[in-house]
Amino acid sequence: MEVFTILTILLLFVSHVHPTSGSSSVGLQPYTNYIKKSCNTTTYPAVCIKTLAPHASSIKTNPLRLCNYALKEAIQATRDSSTTVSKLAKRKDIPSSEARAVKECISDLKDAVYQLKQTVNAMGHLKDGDREFQWANAKTYASAAITDAETCVDEFLDRKVDPVVKNKIKGCVSDVEKLISNALSLINHLY
Repeated sequence: MEVFTILTILLLFVSHVHPTSGSSSVGLQPYTNYIKKSCNTTTYPAVCIKTLAPHASSIKTNPLRLCNYALKEAIQATRDSSTTVSKLAKRKDIPSSEARAVKECISDLKDAVYQLKQTVNAMGHLKDGDREFQWANAKTYASAAITDAETCVDEFLDRKVDPVVKNKIKGCVSDVEKLISNALSLINHLY
């Protein structure tokens, strides 16, 4: 009987020390709600929520962190897209006109990453003396990143390109455009 009592006491103690995972999600609910509310201002709210909700515990209800996480997601997606397009460029059977379009697209995606990094840099200076200037810079750089992604897809409009290649590039770059657009929208609603 004593062993049973000791085990019961021990079990009760452990259950109080390590709360169930359900209780931690309750603690995140205000942060998740904040992300959902903020994402409703974006062009692609479902994409926004899906990409930012996993960072709720870090974002909390901080709008600047929200923007920075949106930018991090956009940068990573743009890099991933560039990698995908680069793999397509290495195919042996790719015609020269198609290869040119793919290479130009890779260049456009690299430019988009650069513009997004400049956006992050401008966001890092928002607490400096000239907030309005840095905020305008951030919006300009993010807009330029969207243009770079759009230009990548435009490279294929007037060229004869394998439909499989065209669709793969359009698909991954479309995802990038959505993430950048969402980041820009969150930046626009920052102040």
